[in-house]
Amino acid sequence: MTSNLLKHPPLNAPKIHHLSNGLTIIAEQMPVEAVNLNVWVNIGSAVESDDINGMAHFLEHIVFKGTEKLASGEFERRIEEKGAVTNAATSQDYTHFYITTAPQNFAELAPLQIDVVCNPRIPHDAFEKERLVVLEEIRRSEDNPRRRISRHTMETAFDVLPYRRPILGPQEVISQVTPQQMRDFHQTWYQPSSITAVAVGNLPTEELIEIIAKEFDRNSQQSTVEKPELIINSEPAFTEIIRQEFIDESLQQARLIMLWRVPGLMELNDTYALDVIAGILGHGRTSRLVHDLREEKGLVSSISVSNSNYQLQGVFSISAKCEVENLAAVETAIIEHLQKLQTELVQESEINRVQKRVANRFIFGNETPSNRSNLYGYYQSLIGDLEPAFNYPQYIQKQNKNDLMQAVQKYLSPTAYGVVVVKPA
Repeated sequence: MTSNLLKHPPLNAPKIHHLSNGLTIIAEQMPVEAVNLNVWVNIGSAVESDDINGMAHFLEHIVFKGTEKLASGEFERRIEEKGAVTNAATSQDYTHFYITTAPQNFAELAPLQIDVVCNPRIPHDAFEKERLVVLEEIRRSEDNPRRRISRHTMETAFDVLPYRRPILGPQEVISQVTPQQMRDFHQTWYQPSSITAVAVGNLPTEELIEIIAKEFDRNSQQSTVEKPELIINSEPAFTEIIRQEFIDESLQQARLIMLWRVPGLMELNDTYALDVIAGILGHGRTSRLVHDLREEKGLVSSISVSNSNYQLQGVFSISAKCEVENLAAVETAIIEHLQKLQTELVQESEINRVQKRVANRFIFGNETPSNRSNLYGYYQSLIGDLEPAFNYPQYIQKQNKNDLMQAVQKYLSPTAYGVVVVKPA
């Protein structure tokens, strides 16, 4: 099967530039009157030890509290004066900091973004003030039913891998960490070899690279601290049905989450078939589970399927919202659908529907500079290769009915999986 996307790729080939200190720069000119700079650090909560769990996220807050060149609050003020926007995010596998600015302001504002990432002062007074902000964020997270359910799910999905821990960290840990521990964390992990800087927008690629390279040469020196070597193995598939049940007084309906351990980004080729299966089962009103359990039988008010890829491992999950009395029937019906996928080849029309959906979402989702820089930064930072970023729709196009059956048989056992049930009081 071929695709028009092979002949007319929606993405241009950005220029990749490597500095001698190990930092990677990716730049692409795009005819949109904006430029997005996205600084990706391939360090997230997964590298933390238990006694500093939450440090990567806490540091994301503190970098904006000033450098030797920028007083606290000056970075945001100067960004806002130019009508630019800035933000940051932390995950298990990465942290990224980004600004979007008018092209004529990029040369002035990009160095500020690089300065705050490379040279945070981490002053004691700002640290203590921001600690209160982060602790409040943790409290709000614990009060959020969706976040609580997500935490139960991750703790069930993984016994050992650090993905089972909260990105924000527990209150008791964040209450005790020190500014010096944060400085040590930054010096250890925020090294040039861990950073990918991506700039996409309406400036020549050579100019984008020159601005970024000059500033990183000035601001980032190879740390004398050696990064610890992390040897973390993926966890084996479930060998039986593992059940966890919780009561949540805030819920009106029960939640059922069924999950399987599947390959992650280190085994990327094994994930594409699972992406298609997720689409066939739970993306759109005509998908199998939505049509059967919601539209036809009315057993659920909503049901969704996701194939989540973390760097070290992935989680394939099916999540349903239903009445408590329907929980057993919903789980049984889901298992029947999986058994059918193991023994009956799917229809070409189902595969085609998912492939078209993926292709369109991929194209429409990469129309802005920030979309592009996120895509490039994610793949380069986490797997060190942009080729899968360019060709994701083509990989989905290549999946056939036999690939899908083999993936279900290999990874989605109907007799061994994790189950999280959350009931209203």
